[in-house]
Amino acid sequence: MKLVLALVALWFAPASAQAAACWLEHGVVVVPARVAGVAGDYILDTGSPTTQLHETRAQMEGLPPALRGEVRIDGLRLTERPVVVVDLDARTYAFPTPIAGVIGADILSAYVVDVSLAPCRVEIWRAGRVPKFRAETRLKMRLIGGAPVVNAAAADGPRTAVGGFVVATGLDSPVRLDEALASVPGAKADDLAPYGPRRARLRALSFAGGVFEGLGAGLQPHVDGVIGAIGPQVLLRWSVRFDFPRGRLLLGRP
Repeated sequence: MKLVLALVALWFAPASAQAAACWLEHGVVVVPARVAGVAGDYILDTGSPTTQLHETRAQMEGLPPALRGEVRIDGLRLTERPVVVVDLDARTYAFPTPIAGVIGADILSAYVVDVSLAPCRVEIWRAGRVPKFRAETRLKMRLIGGAPVVNAAAADGPRTAVGGFVVATGLDSPVRLDEALASVPGAKADDLAPYGPRRARLRALSFAGGVFEGLGAGLQPHVDGVIGAIGPQVLLRWSVRFDFPRGRLLLGRP
């Protein structure tokens, strides 16, 4: 039986930059980077399996629809990385400044990535050079479809679903649920889909020992082994360490 979400109106106002390393824009993490020679503002999205260039920017630079190129971010210089060219208009049309692309988990998964959101800061560490992190909570993290997944639970009151949630710093909603698991009476499915204009209300999310009530929520296509995704507006409570090499998500005081 599907969870039922209550339909509500929700609007995300862009947040101003609070640190040179990154900033929150329409609820997602944005960083300065250079991909295949294209410098600009990029969404840092641990939930994206691929690194992407906006089709418009790629065409301006005369780049092909799929390529390998250099990626520079937070002092890292990575050569010959696969880059996919996609149309990001639906995802970024409301941003006040142009978004050049997305830095995905394919780039990040060889490293330890620290993300603090209040104020915003991103640090990427090579193995063997990682500073200590005071973790209050440690969660097992696995890769499914190239994205980091941890266990959490969602409930609408009478029903509860427990399973894998992608932890995504580029998610456009606090939480999303598998469209096969949840429904929103009175709403069109496309309106609740990723980058759609509307949100529903989730009764409760249980994650990392805490309960979050009344979160803005949307739907997403089915992925085997995943029942939902958790975004930056939930992660704001902590400093977050994605320890990809050791398969751990660490949460500490911000």
